[in-house]
Amino acid sequence: MRGLSAFLLLLCLQRVQSDEAAEPRRPNIIIIMADDMGFDDVSFRGGREFLTPNIDALAYHGRLLDRLYAPAMCTPSRGALLSGRYPIHTGTQHFVISNEEPWALTLNATLMPEIFKEAGYSTNLVGKWHLGFSRPEYTPTQRGFDYHYGYWGGYIDYYQRRSKMPTANYSLGYDFRRNMELECRDRGVYMTDLLTTEAERLIKEHADKEQPLFLMLSHLATHTANEDEPLQAPEEEIRKFSYIKDPNRRKYAAMVSKLDQSVGRIMSTLASTDQLESSIVIFYSDNGAPSVGMFANTGSNYPLRGQKNTPWEGGVRVAGAIWSSLLQARGSIFGQPIYVADWLPTLSHAAGIELDSSLKLDGIDLWPQLSGSADAPHVPREILHILDDVWRVGALQMGQWKYVNGTTAAGQYDSVLTYRELDDIDPRENRYGVTVRNSATSRALSRYDLRRLTQQRISAIRRSAAVRCADFQRSCNPLLEECLFDLSTDPCEQNNLAHSDRHSDVLAALRGRVRELRASASVPGNRASMPEANPTWHTCSWESFEVQRPKIGNSLGVRLPRRTLLISPKYKDET
Repeated sequence: MRGLSAFLLLLCLQRVQSDEAAEPRRPNIIIIMADDMGFDDVSFRGGREFLTPNIDALAYHGRLLDRLYAPAMCTPSRGALLSGRYPIHTGTQHFVISNEEPWALTLNATLMPEIFKEAGYSTNLVGKWHLGFSRPEYTPTQRGFDYHYGYWGGYIDYYQRRSKMPTANYSLGYDFRRNMELECRDRGVYMTDLLTTEAERLIKEHADKEQPLFLMLSHLATHTANEDEPLQAPEEEIRKFSYIKDPNRRKYAAMVSKLDQSVGRIMSTLASTDQLESSIVIFYSDNGAPSVGMFANTGSNYPLRGQKNTPWEGGVRVAGAIWSSLLQARGSIFGQPIYVADWLPTLSHAAGIELDSSLKLDGIDLWPQLSGSADAPHVPREILHILDDVWRVGALQMGQWKYVNGTTAAGQYDSVLTYRELDDIDPRENRYGVTVRNSATSRALSRYDLRRLTQQRISAIRRSAAVRCADFQRSCNPLLEECLFDLSTDPCEQNNLAHSDRHSDVLAALRGRVRELRASASVPGNRASMPEANPTWHTCSWESFEVQRPKIGNSLGVRLPRRTLLISPKYKDET
């Protein structure tokens, strides 16, 4: 009898082990995010001023995300990604969180790292946060990330890791941490390289672990640094683009080049540690480039109108690509409109994570379409680009139709702000296909190709990815009238259909939907700046200032800043 019991126990254990072995390992999730990179600053759209061979290779070997959309500013965009919600439902719909402001992405939202952590992932953020830090509970390691290496605020210097807000009387502050502690090692290392090295370290550490990896590499590039030296790159990198006449654009090209190299390094590290086949890798920019005006970096959104912090395609349609061995249609364009809030349910599906309906997501699950055949039918998709009743601007997309009412900055950034430079051509353009195939990314991915990446395939995808504007017909002044565009035929928003009787029902439907969404909106979380945030009071660093109030008096003789209005006047000229 004892022998029979032992036999049954052994049989049971073998069955459990067999079931465990049969259960597939959840894929690693790697999100590489650029900051303020222009829609046309990836060469897979056809630009020739400077090349991005690694990013292009990711698109050619994987799927080029042709119509990827994001909110037009940093905080709303990152909040939508991590929460799966529209900014109006997280209180981030009106401007970004400046370092001296005491607010954050609502704590009521369950974030992507929390969900993936609960599912057994190691959750890591390398780089930028920008979703609030005035209280410790707002910071990354309190919002689901096991580990954070980077900065809390909106931007820093690429070498010294300090930032000064564009507000009178606030001092320069250090902003770089490992988890909650200030991190001062490796000072002077270029930020793009520093963050990439840390991401590589995390990937290598997870090579022999059963636990899947969730990694966000949230770059500083190509956001500007402080006003005294906004564009920064290593001199040897800048010299590679000496043929570009504009010195600022030359620096920007070098910044993009280092970012492109970062993508190649990440893909090579995944390949060398045998983790590539079990990984989903996404690259995209958080919003369109600020070509001119505040934080201008010379980035190009050509041929789209508008830029960062506008309701136009140049602000909300962003460059992006995805690769995974799970994608059936690798080497093709994904034309389905996709919004950054879709990544939470989409990647959860890919990872086999069942989401609770109580999350009330605005994002939808597009994994069946993304991982399916190239001719998978499009899912009707609503995207609320912006709804800000402080600035009185709204933009909503439903299927092929886009509705715009109102704009930012009194309309001064509503036109096409950049054009391709026809004379400044990257010398590698003559051998573009070879350059892409010789990139670190292509070398890592070529073994997984369903068919060989030929010059002909590269050229065909590149031609298809180019945006072609329709003939200009009727303009629109969103400060005076409603605007309606058919993006399927007018991607550059040049023909206002709001006055067409044929489209009156479409106009009424979008207008009505904006009213419905407005009724569901949260109050914007923006709060007045606080004097207590000044780095002078916190060993010259940006800290969680709501819990570290300075003593009464000012023994240092430093003039404290005045409290500002709810909508800070520092941005008045730009809004």
